[in-house]
Amino acid sequence: MASTPTPDDAAARRPAATRKVTRHRGEGQWAMGHFTPLNANEQFKKDDDGLNVRTRIETIYSQRGFDSIDPADLRGRMRWWGLYTQRKAGIDGGKTAILEPHELDDEHFMLRVRIDGGRLTTAQLRAIGEVSETYARGTADITDRQNIQLHWIRIEDVPAIWQKLEAVGLSTTEACGDCPRVIIGSPVAGIAEDEIIDGSWAVDEIHERYIGDKEFSNLPRKFKTAISGSPVQDVVHEINDIAFVGVVHPEHGPGFDVWVGGGLSTNPRLAERLGAWVPLEQVPDVWAGVVGIFRDYGYRRLRTRARLKFLMADWGPEKFRQILEDDYLKTKLIDGPAPAEPSTRWRDHVGVHPQQDGNFYVGFAPRVGRIDGPTLAKIADVAAAHGSDRLRTTVEQKMIILDVAPDQVEPLVAALDALDFQVRPSSFRRGTIACTGIEFCKLAIVETKGRGHDLISDLEKRLPDFDQPISININGCPNACARIQTGDFGLKGQLVLNAEGEQVEGFQVHLGGSLGFEAGFGRKLRGLKVTAAELPDYIERVLRRFEEERTDDERFAEWALRADEGALK
Repeated sequence: MASTPTPDDAAARRPAATRKVTRHRGEGQWAMGHFTPLNANEQFKKDDDGLNVRTRIETIYSQRGFDSIDPADLRGRMRWWGLYTQRKAGIDGGKTAILEPHELDDEHFMLRVRIDGGRLTTAQLRAIGEVSETYARGTADITDRQNIQLHWIRIEDVPAIWQKLEAVGLSTTEACGDCPRVIIGSPVAGIAEDEIIDGSWAVDEIHERYIGDKEFSNLPRKFKTAISGSPVQDVVHEINDIAFVGVVHPEHGPGFDVWVGGGLSTNPRLAERLGAWVPLEQVPDVWAGVVGIFRDYGYRRLRTRARLKFLMADWGPEKFRQILEDDYLKTKLIDGPAPAEPSTRWRDHVGVHPQQDGNFYVGFAPRVGRIDGPTLAKIADVAAAHGSDRLRTTVEQKMIILDVAPDQVEPLVAALDALDFQVRPSSFRRGTIACTGIEFCKLAIVETKGRGHDLISDLEKRLPDFDQPISININGCPNACARIQTGDFGLKGQLVLNAEGEQVEGFQVHLGGSLGFEAGFGRKLRGLKVTAAELPDYIERVLRRFEEERTDDERFAEWALRADEGALK
């Protein structure tokens, strides 16, 4: 592995024209000579690389307990190994932005298991289930980035958990932190009948070359990657720092269109195309070039401006591509076509679908991604009993079982249904996702997972015949982990006043956001907020108006953007 970049190392890597040290602080860009840390996060990263904390966890903290953990490790470097302190129980949402970090911290952790490409074997799923049962009070959540998160982790148990996970080829390396996060990939890569190109090799190659390597372990902020050769466009490529989207070049054949600079949170921005076509074998080099630009030119002065999307907003795709080609790749990229519209409105692969080899893959819908440890083991058993050893997670908090023989499809569907996992779910179960929420997250203001679970049941009873694709994205705070700006209903958690003037949990509503089809952010109407108790009534009312007013084949997002304000309240 490469050593941690120093000012001298960084200068040596840059072209001569940029090798100068300026005296003003600027934006904290290394490539401009701004090496002095400008905030506490940059300071602790300079003091010691986040990857180095593993040794202290194994030899000191797990032996001496929670109180022995250095604060810079506790709320900083431990993220490089997938660990965040979780929210102390009993702290209401009104205190989220008031209390100091140590007042919000519980003495337990969330642990994020990194699952690149969403790929799991039955042995790996069983191992996660066993860790959940033994060390995490049975908790397990599938995230909208294909990972699985566990809660109630004690620092004393972390080494044993790593041993269990790594024995089956899983890890938590750089699952969090200012580094390259999990590489999301098409969950049906290499098997789908309609696939343009299989990106699995690139996912593996990037992971092998760069994950856990100190060359890229100190970035200005987190870095998110997506790779998919599916015409379904199943990795939300528009909101990643870098995405490779499958396309067919008229002269060079199947490859990838490159997108850079997407991200949500409180300053959402869609990624932009560089206009470049990249063959499969060049994907890792292009990825490393883009990450290198982010490392060297990314804004390190303010955390709120440190994501790659801000640099892309200032530079634009033409300048970004030029610097990538001239200074990092040392070669020109091939111009290429934009991807076509997705081939289906549902991009989650739920249902029964043919594979290239004559078998089928079967996608099913947990409720808002929540699954307990014992049930993970049962899913692995069900897959194995019906001839499969391979499973996948999706960016919609769903799961897929691969390689199912034709005569095993319906028995598998029945076995999953017995576990309350529907292969042919309602639009509401299929389209609702939720972030962690106030139960465990220190940033959250409202509860999300349980509310999403109950909302699904309520809407299924109220609108049993509703069959249009619909996305309901429930977020516990403004940070958009559940992609509120891009859902048909994007629900941003906040405290609101009810009819009696009491402060209660509720949501600001975004309407008509979309990815894939005319990607864009949802519509916000002045004062459009609902209490948590009013939420089922509100969604039912709007969906009934949609059904009354929609034109033939009109999607909800299209209707919501043109509808009168009165129809949306």
